[in-house]
Amino acid sequence: MSEKDYKETLNLPKTSFPMRGNLPKKEPETLSYWNEINLYKKLLESHKCDCKFILHDGPPYANGHIHIGHALNKILKDIVIKSKAMQGYFTPFVPGWDCHGLPIERAVFKEIKKRKDEVDPIEVRKKCRQYAEKWIKTQKEEFIRLGVLGDWKNPYITMDPSYQATILRELGKFYEKGLVYRAKKPVYWCPTCVTALAEAEIEYGEETSPSIYVAFKVTDGKGKLDEGTYLVIWTTTPWTLPANVAVALHPDLEYVVLESEGKRYLVAKELAEDFSEKTGISNNAVKTFKGSDLEGIEYEHPFVDRKGKTVLADYVSSDTGTGLVHIAPGHGEEDYQVGLKYNLPVIVPVDDYGRFTDEAPEWIRGMKIWDANDKILEKLKETGHLLYAGKITHSYPHCWRCKKKVIFRATPQWFISMDKGQPTLRKVALDEIEKVKWIPAWGKTRIRNMVEQRPDWCISRQRIWGVPIVAFYCKSCGEVIYSKELADHVADIFEKESADAWYEKSASELLPEGFACPKCGGKEFEKEKDILDVWFDSGSSHAAVLEKREELSSPADLYLEGSDQHRGWFQASLLESCGTRGRAPYRSVLTHGFTLDEKGYKMSKSLGNVISPNDIVKRFGADILRLWVASENFTEDVRISENILRKIAESYKKIRNTFRFMLGNLYDFTPDKALNYDELEEIDKWAINRFFNLKNEIIKAYNDYKFNRVYRMVYEYCSNELSAIYLDILKDTLYCEHPDSKKRRSAQTAICRILEGLTILIAPILSFTAEEVYSHIPGKEKESVFLEEFPPYCEDRDGEVLETWNRLIEIKKAVNKGLEKARSEDLIRHSLEAKVTVYAEGSDYDLLKRYASQLPYIFITSQAEVKPLSEAPETAVFDEDTGIKVFVERAKGNKCERCWMYSETVGKDSEYPDVCERCARVLKELNG
Repeated sequence: MSEKDYKETLNLPKTSFPMRGNLPKKEPETLSYWNEINLYKKLLESHKCDCKFILHDGPPYANGHIHIGHALNKILKDIVIKSKAMQGYFTPFVPGWDCHGLPIERAVFKEIKKRKDEVDPIEVRKKCRQYAEKWIKTQKEEFIRLGVLGDWKNPYITMDPSYQATILRELGKFYEKGLVYRAKKPVYWCPTCVTALAEAEIEYGEETSPSIYVAFKVTDGKGKLDEGTYLVIWTTTPWTLPANVAVALHPDLEYVVLESEGKRYLVAKELAEDFSEKTGISNNAVKTFKGSDLEGIEYEHPFVDRKGKTVLADYVSSDTGTGLVHIAPGHGEEDYQVGLKYNLPVIVPVDDYGRFTDEAPEWIRGMKIWDANDKILEKLKETGHLLYAGKITHSYPHCWRCKKKVIFRATPQWFISMDKGQPTLRKVALDEIEKVKWIPAWGKTRIRNMVEQRPDWCISRQRIWGVPIVAFYCKSCGEVIYSKELADHVADIFEKESADAWYEKSASELLPEGFACPKCGGKEFEKEKDILDVWFDSGSSHAAVLEKREELSSPADLYLEGSDQHRGWFQASLLESCGTRGRAPYRSVLTHGFTLDEKGYKMSKSLGNVISPNDIVKRFGADILRLWVASENFTEDVRISENILRKIAESYKKIRNTFRFMLGNLYDFTPDKALNYDELEEIDKWAINRFFNLKNEIIKAYNDYKFNRVYRMVYEYCSNELSAIYLDILKDTLYCEHPDSKKRRSAQTAICRILEGLTILIAPILSFTAEEVYSHIPGKEKESVFLEEFPPYCEDRDGEVLETWNRLIEIKKAVNKGLEKARSEDLIRHSLEAKVTVYAEGSDYDLLKRYASQLPYIFITSQAEVKPLSEAPETAVFDEDTGIKVFVERAKGNKCERCWMYSETVGKDSEYPDVCERCARVLKELNG
């Protein structure tokens, strides 16, 4: 027989499943197929009678292309949804977009090159809507390209009229409970964006600021301090000094009067030495007081014609400074609270743009506050009140959008009270936090600390693009008018016409017919100009989406977002729901970390380390990105880079090639050729039972949201157990036994069962690849792998087979060590050139004797035999793990040209002289 004839008799794999994935080209074809069959709808229909699992999508902002953080988030959600659906849950997924707010408005103002007070609000809102619509369309396409299934045709959008109406109705519920109030209080204020900011909109970064000691001269010491004594304060914000009205001391701290060159200075005793070192003023204490003794002392402002007084405050510390704190209620929350206690005036000589107003001294009026710092220091030095001037680098709040420094500034704002009523909103929220499952567990501590410490919720913003706060001002008496009834009335208008109606209609057109001021009976009103905080918008999504969409329900089973949302969406949603419904909007909260580069740096354009998910998809394919997401412990910050992606691509190849090998050996297999379990070869029983074990662990990992364990188990299973052991052993059976032999059909039965189960299990992660593999599995008739369900949890496993073959496989690993040594010594090049003798004792000897005829097959050698351990030669390789010894020598006989095994039967068949007895028999059967 010629070489060509021999090759034609080989049972080589034949499959249309390619070696290379070519994912960037093939994945769009799969997306088209899913769209064609309406896979999302079919998936829901297949589980419409099953229990619901609702993952509520936190809305990304409709502003620009998606970034790698978006991809991480949406892929994680998709893995959760698919893994739950494939366990028999009804899993509707409604994606959403956050559309109102500063970033879009800033982009529009940049385009029109005008300031807020120079524009027509209707025109701005129209442009903002168009801008958001453009990016929603773009981001939707980019999310779909990642393989994320959802109701993309009907997403929720916060600028939809129905959503805007719901926001107003939710606000009305807070009105009804008396939790909303308007007050002049200090809030975070961005002079660049010209609006108040929420805590969730603040980022902290290092800044270098002045560090100064300033002397305030006592004018009335109340019998405690001599007139002319100086109260010494320390500050890093000289620009707040024009608003100073008091100096705070801690009631329990000790304070000393230091005398130096005829002048006296009051500082905290613990800080006196540091004060002396910095200023050169003598540390000579002539009097000691307790802070509580010095309340009510009067002083004169260093450069403003104003008197101030000393007050007591528990937050004053002796860590740094002087132990005396300058109080400006218009520029700090703690200062403001002290001001309420002592009825101090709230002075705010700073305008919306961060410039000093006419309330400030003439020599700094109109100046930007940061520029005025030097001027103020010059004035203090000139008047002799500046005792020390240095620099300090510290963490300082910045605006999340423009990245510029923010200030505390008291302005009239709208607030939701955290501590009014019984029970208070704070208490309800804290109680609900205890009931929610937080993953990881530290999330509970994080959000609990934030809710415990947060001030009242500032819900007003001084912008245009958003949902207006429905409130009116009586022109006759100035009464502020707001109520649930008015909010609901205007909400009905918004539902029909959108929130633009607030700007298009007059107050009388928005108010109920015949409405009059409840205080004076006036009939003319002005509309509130502020809009609602966008966190109130997105925090209302449980009401606007979960409670409105028939397929959804509230509370959601899961919220899944980045760790920054503990002070963002998680908290806004919690407070909104607790305030209106008395419960959390979610049962569990899963948190993922941030995306970093390979070295652990935050991604930024300036560093040049930004990686676009769109670029990854074009180069590698979405499945590589999905596999990266699954490979990481996403509850911590995750790293991504070109090198990391290449390694992931290599892992993907191993998994894909394992699928390819299994499919290639099923080309002539159909379900009707499958054998019953009792008919299978023992090694195939072992493989199936091993897969049962793996399957149970994978399903548990999915349910524990430990997708990196799923990835690791699948990768190691494909690499170490299937490719390196089981499938390697099966090659002889698959290629060399008769195609219809029971032994080969047994192998194919096991391969098919494992392939089917593994494909379904990996589908939530490698969605495109699993769909492709599934389409090639013999006998699969469903339109998509996602219409299948995970193999059922299996407890009834064949323990005896597992125990026996697990041990045989352990011994095989020991034999491999002996073969590797023989290969390194050039005794053999391939294991089939070897004969191995295994020396064992006890149960291992009995086991190996029982399977002696199968050992060449298991070890992938041409010959193998078993002997007592006591007979092992000194040159045998000892394996510590198993306690056996292995001796390797060249196999006897000649090489069979068909199966490549060495046999003394080669050449004995005159019709097929180049093959062994087994192969000759098979060839005769094949050739009839």
